[in-house]
Amino acid sequence: MDSRKDNLLKIIVEEYIRSANPVGSQLVCEKYLPEVSPATIRNEMAELEENGLVSQPHVSAGRIPTLAGYKYYLEKFVGEGKIVSKHKQILDDLSQGMNSDRESLKNLAKALAEISEEAVLVGFSPLDVYYTGISNLFRQPEFLHHQSVFSMSEIIDHLDEVMAEVFSQVTEKAKIFLGEENPFGNMSSVVLAKCRLGNGEGLIGIMGPNRMNYEENLGLLKYSQEIFNNLS
Repeated sequence: MDSRKDNLLKIIVEEYIRSANPVGSQLVCEKYLPEVSPATIRNEMAELEENGLVSQPHVSAGRIPTLAGYKYYLEKFVGEGKIVSKHKQILDDLSQGMNSDRESLKNLAKALAEISEEAVLVGFSPLDVYYTGISNLFRQPEFLHHQSVFSMSEIIDHLDEVMAEVFSQVTEKAKIFLGEENPFGNMSSVVLAKCRLGNGEGLIGIMGPNRMNYEENLGLLKYSQEIFNNLS
C-alpha cells in the first residue's frame, strides 16, 4: 500500500483500540487529517475494505480493523514495543528487594495486570498456571454478550491444558498471537515469552481482546520478562 493508506490504517487501528467504536471518515478528517476531504477518506477506507484490512459493521458505521488489518499493523508499525516511563517506574519500585519465590512472582503479575488493564498469565511449568486480571478482560466491550463470556470462560477453565501445549513452542523472544494463531482462542490476543522463574523456566503472557494496545503490551511484557529473569 502507499504511505497514505498505511497511515489511514494506522489511524483506524489506534483510534479503535482507544475508543472501541467504529472509525468514521469525518472523525479522521477532524482529528488526524484536516487537509484531506471526507470523500477522499471514504474512498480510501473502501479500498482498505476491498483489501480485507478493515470492515464495516453496518452500512452507516465507520470502519474497524479485521484480523488481517491488525496483522498488517503489527508488521508495519509496532516494532519492539514501548513502555511508558510511569509504568516502568511502578515495576521497578515493586521489584526492589523481591526474590523469585512464588508469591513475589504473583505480586508482579498482579501489578502487570493492573498496569496493562488486561489479563496476565504466568506458567510456572507446563501444568502449573497462575492467572490474574480476568475481570479486566471481561470488562471490555467485546465481552458484553453472554455467549462471548461463556466461550472465553471455557478457555480459562482449560488454561493449564493450553499452556501445556504451547509451553515448549514459545521462546524468549516475545511474540504476539492473534486470531486463529492464538492458542487461547480467536476471541482474544496474547503476547507471550519465556522467562526464568527461580531455577526453572517459565512463561509470561498478557492476554486481552484483539483490540488490545499491542505496542504498549509488548513493551510491558518485555520489561517484565527482564525483571523476572533478574530475580534471584
